[in-house]
Amino acid sequence: MSGLRIYGIARTRAFRALWMAKELGLDYEHLPIEIGDAGARSPEFLAINPNGRLPVIIDDRFVLFESLAITLYLAKKHASGKLYPATLEAEAKAWQWSFWAISEVDRGVNIWSLHAVRLPPAERDAAKREEALMVLAAPFKVLDAALAAQPYLLGGEFTVADLNVAAVISRAIDMDLSALPDLKAWLTRCLERPAARAALALKSKADNETPPEVTRRIARINRP
Repeated sequence: MSGLRIYGIARTRAFRALWMAKELGLDYEHLPIEIGDAGARSPEFLAINPNGRLPVIIDDRFVLFESLAITLYLAKKHASGKLYPATLEAEAKAWQWSFWAISEVDRGVNIWSLHAVRLPPAERDAAKREEALMVLAAPFKVLDAALAAQPYLLGGEFTVADLNVAAVISRAIDMDLSALPDLKAWLTRCLERPAARAALALKSKADNETPPEVTRRIARINRP
């Protein structure tokens, strides 16, 4: 049995850890824990992650939560100098873009996708959708500009920085990104990687099997 366990249904931020594990070709066990009292807030899961959030990994006996901490850890452990940057400066840039994604675009993309795609059509709120697009406009321009002169965030090669940002905004692939051609081309390149496609297949399956009441709960939690 694998020493790595990834907890969290692929519809959640566990998608990021699953993509990284597939990118690295790791042997792992996936435990598709759901959100809520029967899943991430059950006493058994809270003993692993007292925050009651997904994902969590257990790597042998090492427990780690927070999705991008997990991806950075796995990349550095298994692909230092390749997927994980070799220099201190490039490492810092990978951290920069990872923290940027969480603080600047994570919530906006999630709210947009709920009210553009995931909620039942009659329950989608156009005002929340437009507000999310307004929140995303400035940071998306920053990302588009960063990719104007190079194919990936740290230069010529795909790294953990690209995986982290692309995973955070993966649902933006359904947006009209025509005004942001470099961002659109980069996101498409990242999500067309074989490992990304494999993780996205798990995510799509989980999306399709999610009961409407669960999506409604997610929408209540994810407010502007």
